[in-house]
Amino acid sequence: MTHKLIQKAFVIGLLSTAGTMVQADQAGGNGCGWGNMLFEGKRGLASHLLATTTNGTSGNATFGLTSGTNGCDSNARLGYGGRSMLAMNGMLENIAEDMAQGQGEALNAYATLLGIEQADRAHFAQVTHENFTTIFSGPEVTGEQVLQATLDVMGRDQQLARYAKSPS
Repeated sequence: MTHKLIQKAFVIGLLSTAGTMVQADQAGGNGCGWGNMLFEGKRGLASHLLATTTNGTSGNATFGLTSGTNGCDSNARLGYGGRSMLAMNGMLENIAEDMAQGQGEALNAYATLLGIEQADRAHFAQVTHENFTTIFSGPEVTGEQVLQATLDVMGRDQQLARYAKSPS
């Protein structure tokens, strides 16, 4: 019985202090949280899901960010290295079609993603339709370019300017 208590105490102590040894340079830190410590060096979907689950269910990454422990650094610059959510979900083509027509489900979903209130969505559809060639400036336009162009167009519109928050 005592052996199990010592073992538990060791694991808890290890988990509590080991995270402070990891330096971070990405969102909350590249090694932020116990899950990252436990699965350090591992690759593959299963390891990533288990690390994420460990961090999420125990709340240790959140604690680490607020306390500066567990390998977390809230001063690290946030970054995203993945594909655009619009391109990843295949929405970009549908948004282009709806915007060219001035209405549609994909355009409404895009407005929702941008946080545009229901009362302003018809105006959003009209403004983006009128500025379609500015927003979709070419056939190879990326999701990031469409988003930035949309935010620029919205920023110049008195009614939509309050929604035009550029991601930093």
